[in-house]
Amino acid sequence: MTRKQRYQFVIDYFEKHDPHAETELIYDDDPYELLVAVILSAQCTDKRVNMTTPAIFEKYPDVHSLSKARFSDLFPLIKSISYPNNKTKHLIGMAKAVIENFNGKIPMTREELIQLPGVGRKTANVITSVIDRQPNMAVDTHVMRVSKRIGLVSRSASTPFAIEKELVSNIPVQYIHKAHHWLILHGRYICVARTPKCEVCGIRPVCKFFQTHVKNKQTGT
Repeated sequence: MTRKQRYQFVIDYFEKHDPHAETELIYDDDPYELLVAVILSAQCTDKRVNMTTPAIFEKYPDVHSLSKARFSDLFPLIKSISYPNNKTKHLIGMAKAVIENFNGKIPMTREELIQLPGVGRKTANVITSVIDRQPNMAVDTHVMRVSKRIGLVSRSASTPFAIEKELVSNIPVQYIHKAHHWLILHGRYICVARTPKCEVCGIRPVCKFFQTHVKNKQTGT
C-alpha cells in the first residue's frame, strides 16, 4: 500500500464516521475564550480546563477585562490547572499584548499569534484552524503518536514541526482544519498510549502498528 492510499483510507474513514469533528474545549464562538482555553490546556486535560474556564469568563468576559487582571485575583481561578503560576502570567500578558499591539482584537494569523505570551506554534494552529478554518495542523502528543502508528509520517519525523509538515503536505487542504481533531480524538479514545484499542479500530486495515505489532503477534509470525 502506498502512503497516498493510506491517507485516502484514513480520510475516507473519518469523513464517514466523524465528519463534524471539533475541539472538546468549551467556548462561546469567541476567539478570546478559545485562546484562553487553549493556553490553559497545555499539559492539562480538556475536561479540567472546561471545569475551570466558566469562572474565568464570568469575572473576565473579554480581553479588555483580562488585561487589567491582577495576578492575585486570577491565580485562584486556575490553581487547579497544571503550571498555574506561568499560565496566570501568560494569560494576563497575552491580554495586554492584544490590547497594546492588536487594538484589542485577537489576531488571526499564526505569525501574529505566536507573538503573544503563552502562545506557541501549536496553539496558534489550533486558533486559526478552529476559528477561521485555516489549513493549519496542530501537533500534540496524540497527533504524533497516532500519525506514526498508522504510518502517515516517516520514522525520521521526530519533532512536532516535522510531523506537521508531512501531514499538511499529504492531506488535501479542505480537510486540514479538522484533521487535527480526527487524530487527537482517535488518540484520546481509541489509539491510546499504553494499550491501543485495536479491536475496535476501523483503521486497522491500513495501520502499520496493527500489522506489525498486533496482527503478526496474533498469528505467531
